[in-house]
Amino acid sequence: MTQAHTQTALGYLTGRQLPPAAAAALRVVVLVVKWEERRRTRRGLKRLDAHLLNDIGLSRRDVERELARPVWED
Repeated sequence: MTQAHTQTALGYLTGRQLPPAAAAALRVVVLVVKWEERRRTRRGLKRLDAHLLNDIGLSRRDVERELARPVWED
């Protein structure tokens, strides 16, 4: 997320642009939320059995590879 986009998005809600420190804090919060969502999704993948993985076109090896990735990797 770019600084201009963050400032514009929240500026729309408040009627003004965010100060630079607030925009930076918002970017950090958005990043942490994305990481948490990835962690939650990967944890859910880990619990799927072979039949369900096959239904979504993944193998156990695909899941293990995904689980090995750090949350900050897209």
